Amino acid sequence: MEKLSDYLRISDAAKYLGVSPNTLRNWVNAGKIAALRHPVNAYRLFKQEDLAVLLKQVETASKQTLGK
Repeated sequence: MEKLSDYLRISDAAKYLGVSPNTLRNWVNAGKIAALRHPVNAYRLFKQEDLAVLLKQVETASKQTLGK
């Protein structure tokens, strides 16, 4: 069973990824990452595992771009 502590709010998730909260909202809208809504206050929540996967993808893409 997943715990609420496995998730980050949008501001914390954006800091983790090194982007602005608006960028993260755009990525959610574009389907690049999934966000859940908190059952009480409807805040966007991001699973830490999903953020780690996305961060790895961004790092890999930037290494490939820099290597060309």
